[in-house]
Amino acid sequence: MESIKVQFLLLIKLFLFIIPASSSSSRDITILLRVKSRHLGDPNGLLSNWNESAPNAPCNWTGITCDRKTSHVISIDFVSFGISGRFPADFCRISTLRKLNLADNNFGDYISSDSWSLCSHLHFMNISLNFFVGQLPEFITKFDNLTFLDVNSNNFSGDIPSSLGSCLPNLQDLNIANNLLNGSLPEFLFNLTALTRLVIAQNPFKPSQLSSSIGQLSKLRVFYARSANLIGNIPDSIRQLKSIQNFDVAINNLSGKIPDSIGELKSIQQIELFGNHFSGELPDKFSGLGSLFRFDASENNLTGKIPDSLACLPLVSLNLNDNKLEGEILESLALNPNLSQFKLFNNRFSGTLPQNFGLNSDLDEFDVSGNKLEGPLPPNLCSKKKLSVLNLFDNKFNGSIPESYGECNSLTYVRLYNNQFSGELPTGFWGFAGYTFLELRNNNFQGSIPGSISNARGLTQLLISGNKFSRVLPAEICKLEEVVIMDISKNQLSGELPSCIPRLKTLQKLDLSENKITGHIPKSVSSWTDLTELNLANNQLTGEIPGELGKLPVLTYLDLAGNLLSGEIPSELSKLKLNKFNVSNNRLEGKVPLGFDNDFFLSGLKGNPDLCCPDLRPLPQCPRAKSVSLYLVCILSAFAFILVGSLVCVSLKLLPRSKRKSVWRITAFQRVGFTEGDLLAALTDNNLIGTGGSGRVYRVKLKNKQMVAVKKLFWEAKRERESEEVFRSEVETLGRVRHGNIVKLLYSGIGDDFRILVYEYMENGSLGDVLHGGKGGELLDWPRRFSIAVGAAQGLAYLHHDSVPAIVHRDVKSNNILLDEYFKPKVADFGLAKAMQLDTEESDQAMSHVAGSYGYIAPEYAYTLKITEKSDVYSFGVVLLELIIGKRPNDSSFGENNDIVKWALEIATSSKKYEGTGHVTGTSGSLDLNQIVDQRMNPSASNYQEIKNVFDVALLCTSAIPINRPSMRRVVELLKDSPFASSKSIR
Repeated sequence: MESIKVQFLLLIKLFLFIIPASSSSSRDITILLRVKSRHLGDPNGLLSNWNESAPNAPCNWTGITCDRKTSHVISIDFVSFGISGRFPADFCRISTLRKLNLADNNFGDYISSDSWSLCSHLHFMNISLNFFVGQLPEFITKFDNLTFLDVNSNNFSGDIPSSLGSCLPNLQDLNIANNLLNGSLPEFLFNLTALTRLVIAQNPFKPSQLSSSIGQLSKLRVFYARSANLIGNIPDSIRQLKSIQNFDVAINNLSGKIPDSIGELKSIQQIELFGNHFSGELPDKFSGLGSLFRFDASENNLTGKIPDSLACLPLVSLNLNDNKLEGEILESLALNPNLSQFKLFNNRFSGTLPQNFGLNSDLDEFDVSGNKLEGPLPPNLCSKKKLSVLNLFDNKFNGSIPESYGECNSLTYVRLYNNQFSGELPTGFWGFAGYTFLELRNNNFQGSIPGSISNARGLTQLLISGNKFSRVLPAEICKLEEVVIMDISKNQLSGELPSCIPRLKTLQKLDLSENKITGHIPKSVSSWTDLTELNLANNQLTGEIPGELGKLPVLTYLDLAGNLLSGEIPSELSKLKLNKFNVSNNRLEGKVPLGFDNDFFLSGLKGNPDLCCPDLRPLPQCPRAKSVSLYLVCILSAFAFILVGSLVCVSLKLLPRSKRKSVWRITAFQRVGFTEGDLLAALTDNNLIGTGGSGRVYRVKLKNKQMVAVKKLFWEAKRERESEEVFRSEVETLGRVRHGNIVKLLYSGIGDDFRILVYEYMENGSLGDVLHGGKGGELLDWPRRFSIAVGAAQGLAYLHHDSVPAIVHRDVKSNNILLDEYFKPKVADFGLAKAMQLDTEESDQAMSHVAGSYGYIAPEYAYTLKITEKSDVYSFGVVLLELIIGKRPNDSSFGENNDIVKWALEIATSSKKYEGTGHVTGTSGSLDLNQIVDQRMNPSASNYQEIKNVFDVALLCTSAIPINRPSMRRVVELLKDSPFASSKSIR
């Protein structure tokens, strides 16, 4: 009987429990369906299963989560559903709702404070990556339960409401980054003492100091304030951030010393200080930071030495590049167990490298180039066999390469040039299988080149000139089947050349000059189809010059001077289109072949007493054959000459000027399949595709089906000097540059009254044409535009940092960035390019033309009339703005006396934000997508952070003061490394 009563009571309780649950479920369904039908756009149909008759509704609906016990709705999650509409405040009428996640959708419009207040019972709210506008809504009631609030990547503007600091007592995670918030950074934010994560980056705040009240946030783990227009010093109160793991204030206007109190952040893992104006020495207070794995203080004004305490930390990345650091690299750096990247290039460090460096480190990349370091290399740099990049060039290192480096088989890229190394290289060091680039130029290395070099099958460049390598060049070098450039000049090699050397089919440049090589020049050279430069000068070569060299299709540079060569100059060589021909100081004899009998080649013929030429002084005239009919022959020859000359003159008068064939001097830089006659016949108006300030460009399809672009430069007598400078600059620059993002020059021709340049044809024309030509901009979606930005930046970075000598383009613009059939970008038009003069100032001589193009010219040019690499950076920043905005730099829509840079800054900042500062740091949070982004590319919400990052980089590049612009190498890094990458990784 008792058990029956118990069961009856249980049934009653179960019945009472079911009824309110069912009632609650019905009410939730009504609210959800009403909001969906009235307020939501669902283009992807993801909410199509919201049907009240479905089993277990609404708990099995897409995006809905219910409490397992009560079946009450507790979560609505629409992340990346593509849903549109206004803020769905009515969802919050579900009293059991705890989580509302609307991230990465198309919600927009204003949010009223009344609507906002309906959600005061939530624990979690995420409305990031949408299109909400206006001010952040006021908190008119307390949100006692809210612990997570993310509104990043919208278009909120104005001030942060003061109620945010007083009505969220339990808030732990606040993200307001990537908006248009342009008030001051408020003090009350630091009253949210429960915060563990505070993200305020990428907003155009008024210049604001980092308040000392930040010390109140003792639970804070992440402080992300990159590009937030912070000024002044970092306050000492940061010592109170006992839980901080990521402290990021990069790309601001912070100044002064980095405080000693940073050394008290015991939990810190990542410190980002780059892109500010910090000065003085680094504090020697890092000894207790045992968790720190990344420290970046690059692009500041730091001086002094690296402190011992920093050197002892378990860093993964130490980056102090492009500072003004002086002093020594300390021994304690060697104790860093987790260091994988060590970059201190382009500073003023002196002294020696610590000899225990790398002993306990997982070094992958080591770059201390461009300093004043000296002494021997540490023997343990590759102790973990992970080192792949070793850059030590432009220092004063001496001594021999340690034997342990001969076992570092992880190496792929090595540059040791311009040092004072000596001794023999370890045998293994020559032949690592992963090598792609080995540069040892201008040292005092000795010994022979061993056969083990054959193991480096992937090596593309072997640059070891200016050393004391001796003995015979080994036959094993012929196994370097991928080598493109081989420069072993200025050494002490002897013996004969390996007979197999013509097997190197990919060679474009071979320089063995200034050695003691003997024997004959190889004859079987038909496989050198890509060879453009051959230099065997100043050796002890004997025998005749092989006529087979005249069959090399693209050979333009031939130097055989200073040998013991004999015999005649082969007539076959006159078939080559040479811009350098030197056979001087040999034992050659006989008549100079036709084609070389002019003043252009005279200096390269001297020093051969037995050479003769009828018309080229001071070479002796060739002896005439005696004959009784000599006078008769002379008379008949003269008559024939007069007759032929008269016929030629008449023909020239009768032929149209365009049909006349001028005397050409040709230079081929790549293997080509056409002749000058093919080109002349094709330079017609029907093939004209563009006209610029320096000439006309034609699209020419040759008989072999090859498509090329031909630029015919304007040639006027009154501007001959200027035109010659443009032509020579183009030829000299592109003739030696090899990079995937720089257009290839195939061929150049000099006629009597014209200059012609032939390039690889770029199917999609210029970036400027595609962006601004009719509907062309629709072809470029954002991923394609981003790829173009990165590729063009890599091309310019190569010119500035990797080309020897470095090159300033001086006319960077969208019309000079060409696009191939896959829209891969290539920098073009080097008519104004100039090699950087590192130790001497550029000539002050007034130029007859402006260096650069209107709208792209850096502001300092107006008063200095000088172009530097920072001028290229400014011009590239303008191109980035073009890619984002889709308008020309001087579009009339920007207003009178305005251009794309000024207009972008006006949109991104308030009128007083930068008053008196003279420069701008990046503020990608200022990007108003509705006002700025080119809508033809149909940007999606997933692109916004990347677009804003590129906009931020563009503002950095177009800073008014050159010193505040990043280097092109840094620009590439900034484009590839989104500012939000580190933030996401710590979420």
